[in-house]
Amino acid sequence: MSEIAYTKQGDYLIPDLTLPTEPEIQLGRYALMHRDYLEQYKRVTYLNLLTSGELNKHLYEVEQTALTRLELLTKQLCKEQGVTEELKEKAPMQWVGLMNNIRSQAEETILNELIYS
Repeated sequence: MSEIAYTKQGDYLIPDLTLPTEPEIQLGRYALMHRDYLEQYKRVTYLNLLTSGELNKHLYEVEQTALTRLELLTKQLCKEQGVTEELKEKAPMQWVGLMNNIRSQAEETILNELIYS
């Protein structure tokens, strides 16, 4: 184990500890939601990822998985519920309503399976 450097402040020796540097990654909505969840409810996991320098990488992976899963679920639910481009041309308002419902269903599934678990 390497030596730890200390700085004297008053009568106390304070260890000079720094977190490992992580590359800056643009985090999206789902990554930020997952980070907040980890920070509040899975504190040990959050601190382990933070101190090992793996937090941003983990959050980026969760974000990419969530976006991929959202697209897949949306397509699957559209197919199951018969929402097509033909419906979009014939009844655009009905199509918008159905697509909003489908997107909400897919997002709820993602939140339960990926973000808040």
